[in-house]
Amino acid sequence: MTAASLRRTGAVGVHSIDRFVFTVPDLAEAERFYLAFGLDVRRADDRLDLHTFGQAHCWASIFATAGPKQLAFVRYGIDATDLPVFERRVRDLGIGCEPAALAARCGDEDGLWLRNPDGTLLQLAVADKVSPSERTQTRPVEPPAPGQGAAPARSAVAAVRPRALSHVMFFSADVPRMVAFNAEVLGLRLSDHSEDIVAFMHSAHGSDHHLVAYAKSHGAGLHHSSWEVTRLDEVGCGAEQMRNAGFDRGWGLGRHVLGSNYFHYVRDPWGSYAEYSYDIDFVPHDLDWPAADHPPHDSLYVWGPAVPEDFITNHELPTPR
Repeated sequence: MTAASLRRTGAVGVHSIDRFVFTVPDLAEAERFYLAFGLDVRRADDRLDLHTFGQAHCWASIFATAGPKQLAFVRYGIDATDLPVFERRVRDLGIGCEPAALAARCGDEDGLWLRNPDGTLLQLAVADKVSPSERTQTRPVEPPAPGQGAAPARSAVAAVRPRALSHVMFFSADVPRMVAFNAEVLGLRLSDHSEDIVAFMHSAHGSDHHLVAYAKSHGAGLHHSSWEVTRLDEVGCGAEQMRNAGFDRGWGLGRHVLGSNYFHYVRDPWGSYAEYSYDIDFVPHDLDWPAADHPPHDSLYVWGPAVPEDFITNHELPTPR
């Protein structure tokens, strides 16, 4: 099938997170963290660009600034045919703005710029779809020869290298308001939520169960980026890989309820997370996902270790009094 045939008929909406951009106080430490995580980290002028091995696409850019880590802007990919509709929506709502200052340093000022209700800068740019258009195929495991064990020797474990960005979770001061904005302006669709605490949204044109997610906080910020691996064993090996590199704080191994993916989160030096994710639910472009409100006690994980006390803490903002 062609990309056009996998579009949802009559729907105008973003199809991908093309790039997210944030700042940290120490670029060298960010480089060390993401190299250990298994990403293809490339120095570009005064920033780091995060790629996955074997792909040309840049998923994220990181700049160094004084102060706490901070989300700068999010670039969404759209189809060229949808641009006039997005321009009209932004104009009618009066939410257009100038490009983010860091966009010029990325060579990336094109497209339509706006602010969401939390004040985060968004960029809508015509781009190829980089979110999946079908469920990601898992990598088959060859059965061992008779008389041999299935597990490799510890010293023979290959480095874990995520295949692609799966999704990003942001903090929001008002999750229902953000869901309404994303539906009305960006054309995203609600997958599931739990009261006003957390919400998950997918692309109308096919994506994983969540392309974006929002967690309740006292303001905007970046909670985690999630990176797709193709075997459950890679989730565990990735966690071990990060422990060996000195990044031993996090949460996992476990399995989520909403999205169904197996996970391990690794805490970065600034209090947010990078997630190894395997086997997440997929929402095809022609399916109406039965979104529901799930009780908090029955929405986060099926099994796994206890949730760290500060797991949903927005370290980008001062703690409210």
